[in-house]
Amino acid sequence: MRSLFTIFLALTYCFGTFSCGQPGYAQLEDTDHSRFTPVVLTEGTTLDEPMAFEVLKDGRVFIIERKGALKLYNPVSKTVETVFTQPVNTKYTNKEGEQREAEEGLVGLTVHPDFENKPWVYLLYADPDEPKHVFARWDFNNGALDPATKKVVLEFPVQREACCHTGGGMAWDNAGNLFMTIGNNTGNNLSAHTDERPGWHNWDDQRGAASTNDLRGKIIRIHPEDDGTYTIPEGNLFPPGTEKTKPEIYTMGHRNAWRIAVDSKTGYIYWGEVGPDAVQDTEIGPRGYDELNQAREPGFFGWPYFIGENHAYPYYDYVADTTRAPKDALNPVNNSVNNTGLNELPPAQPAFIAYPYGVSEQFPQLGSGGRSATGGPVYRKADFKDAARPFPASFEGKWLAADLSRGWIMAIAIDEKGNYDSMERLVPDYNPAEIIDMKFGPDGDLYVLEYGSRWFRDSDDDKLVRIEYNAGNRTPVVAASADKSGGSVPLDVTLSADGTIDYDGDVLTYEWRVKHQESGTLNVYSGMAQQLTLDQVGIYDVTLEVEDPDGATNTKSLQLIAGNEPPVVDLTLANNQTFFFAGESIDYAAEVRDVEDGAENNGLIDPAQVAMSIDYVSEGFDYAEVMQGQRSVDQSTRYAVAEALMGQSDCAVCHQPDVRSAGPAYTEIAERYSGDRDAPEMLAGKIRNGGSGVWGEINMPAHPAISENDARLIANYLVNYGDKTVATMPVSGSYTLDVPEGDNGRGTLVIRAAYKDRGKGNVPALATESVVILKSALVDPGSASSIVGVEASQFRGSGPTTVRAKDSGYISFEGIDLTGIAGLNLNASASLRAGDVGGTLEVRLGSAQGTLLGAVDIAVTSGGWRQRPEPKSLEFAAQEGLQDLFLVFKSETAKDIDPLFSLSRIEFVRATN
Repeated sequence: MRSLFTIFLALTYCFGTFSCGQPGYAQLEDTDHSRFTPVVLTEGTTLDEPMAFEVLKDGRVFIIERKGALKLYNPVSKTVETVFTQPVNTKYTNKEGEQREAEEGLVGLTVHPDFENKPWVYLLYADPDEPKHVFARWDFNNGALDPATKKVVLEFPVQREACCHTGGGMAWDNAGNLFMTIGNNTGNNLSAHTDERPGWHNWDDQRGAASTNDLRGKIIRIHPEDDGTYTIPEGNLFPPGTEKTKPEIYTMGHRNAWRIAVDSKTGYIYWGEVGPDAVQDTEIGPRGYDELNQAREPGFFGWPYFIGENHAYPYYDYVADTTRAPKDALNPVNNSVNNTGLNELPPAQPAFIAYPYGVSEQFPQLGSGGRSATGGPVYRKADFKDAARPFPASFEGKWLAADLSRGWIMAIAIDEKGNYDSMERLVPDYNPAEIIDMKFGPDGDLYVLEYGSRWFRDSDDDKLVRIEYNAGNRTPVVAASADKSGGSVPLDVTLSADGTIDYDGDVLTYEWRVKHQESGTLNVYSGMAQQLTLDQVGIYDVTLEVEDPDGATNTKSLQLIAGNEPPVVDLTLANNQTFFFAGESIDYAAEVRDVEDGAENNGLIDPAQVAMSIDYVSEGFDYAEVMQGQRSVDQSTRYAVAEALMGQSDCAVCHQPDVRSAGPAYTEIAERYSGDRDAPEMLAGKIRNGGSGVWGEINMPAHPAISENDARLIANYLVNYGDKTVATMPVSGSYTLDVPEGDNGRGTLVIRAAYKDRGKGNVPALATESVVILKSALVDPGSASSIVGVEASQFRGSGPTTVRAKDSGYISFEGIDLTGIAGLNLNASASLRAGDVGGTLEVRLGSAQGTLLGAVDIAVTSGGWRQRPEPKSLEFAAQEGLQDLFLVFKSETAKDIDPLFSLSRIEFVRATN
């Protein structure tokens, strides 16, 4: 626990320096994320379960697929072709005799560092006939691997009775030594794997990861020789000839070391490591952690006796069904009956960075939920002497590490002693579909391989991406829109490029290509905006291409449907249009018209065909996805909010609507739990706490950051998935919000009416929705529409935002409905210790100099660092309609440098009748 003195120092720093950032989250001043551009190199159906890649100096890229294909991307033709297929095993047979998909297959790839002179490709694969993994080399001749040149470099036995973990990461050091990660090949448990019962040796990691005489659960280091053999470099963990050891071992004690990198300057190795699935600490062991690890020299990294920062597992004796004392991290001993190696092991090394399912207190920026540490490369500019687009100097020596499940890439700064310093997210707007491999190419660009969102089968979103750093000219960011998505012919449409950005401020040229799908008729237009009249029934593909003066181009596409008039959905509220108030009724009404579907009723649609829903979503929900109608299934579904919640989580990593991935499909869940009244509550618990055993051997990760309320919304959606008989709410009526138990009431109320028409002839259906978002009346000052002359901070990087300003600084909220609002409750304080001088908070309409609604004085107090903000009430005459509200910090006596006071809470107060 941190001491009160430490907390005092942190608070003094935050307020005394007029700024408070997130500890350990250094935002580098010269990191301009707009200069990083993810460029998609392959997409569509060109890849199938891609696993790893290597970039050649000429820009070609080798890519392996789990089912055995080796493919080659050509940057000139922008095509992908299969150049070799290696037969592999991809299955295992469990104790019940059931055959399941394994993590086996073609799992590892590298090429010789001097590929131009020694065109050798190395593959690690699961032998199709024998239970073993083979590391072999082929010559690459005439655009393909030459089968006659195959040389088996190394092989080792594996078991195919239980899943999982194969490793397969490879990296070379400056001396031509090859590092390779090898998974533990052991059955999964929620805690450590130490099952010594007869017949259960494949669930005992002491026979692999903790054995000095087995290559599984290791990182090995070998020196491949030109004749296809290998030698042992000096300095591995065990000298050649040491009894009961494998001289190839560099580090041991790994559960699933994955992608590995070598720092070309220090020689340190870095890798991602996937940990066990336990959600919380229990009597059988600590909660699970994934790790981002560093090794400066050979060593033992703890598994299965330790996890994270050497959190020890009580030794579980499966034979006696009892728990014994944990191992000693300084003197670990392996006495398993399945151990063929030494009994005494090297001291256990703690993780470099470790993080659980929940939010890590030490590394909160890593997020929460599913986790799958991938790893990635270390950037050294000297490695790319002729790079056309070198990364900025601030990235020198940084480790770029990814997580497959959470979708981030972190740039991790390491100090001169090799210790962790800070981290920041690289390209925060980039949302990859499961990063499975990542490395720099010889050109200095960062390449990212995305496995895709469907496990053990082809995905539509798997791809190879190149992240380019543009120190000079930047590619335009394109936005394209139409004022209508469709309508009857002739259809008048206005196309607009509003929102297109060029970060260099260049004058751009715009070209619109409008193509009628059926006839192939193509028309080309120029300009930021274009008015069209579409007179042919059918679908039009519209592509906007934007080019800057240096020739950098980017495109955006959309579709228009001519020949079907879209529905019109009107949704009205008789209450405040911005805020909800718990316990007060909301009167709502929706009306839907459609020219074709409602032809027999003056356009009106039967209310029973309209999807009407009102959902309360907990604090933190990003409602933009609902507002934009970005859903994977029928837009008229009443579960749009639940879909949006799933889209903002990592559900797609394991689940798909209609096909099984790592976990069951939505349709399977609905079929199993249909009619079970207790299922939604049970599933909500599994979403938050994790689970196992229901759908096979793969555990469901915990999502403790998802609130109980939001988990119930998701669970209800899954249980009723595809059920068209589920009744929606009435299209008009009254609704009273009761804040769910355990929720803080600061969430969002989403009121939505939607209708999808039946189309017209061969013309596709169109959907229209109307959404009203009501927010909590308790507003975080940091959510203001604009913040001018104001410092904003969060204590320890989370929680409500405190704003603090000098004279004439202000925050504003645009489009606030003040109907029925009669004042504000405020938490504000001026601290003598922090150097505040006090002042007045003014509330104005329209601008910082607009109509004054009211003001409140905030005087300086002499309270210490534990002083709480002072509650203040400010009343004003009730206003009507949407207004822009400004909260202005004012003082007639303060100096220009003087901070006035802090504001940490704003509550809009309902007028009493």
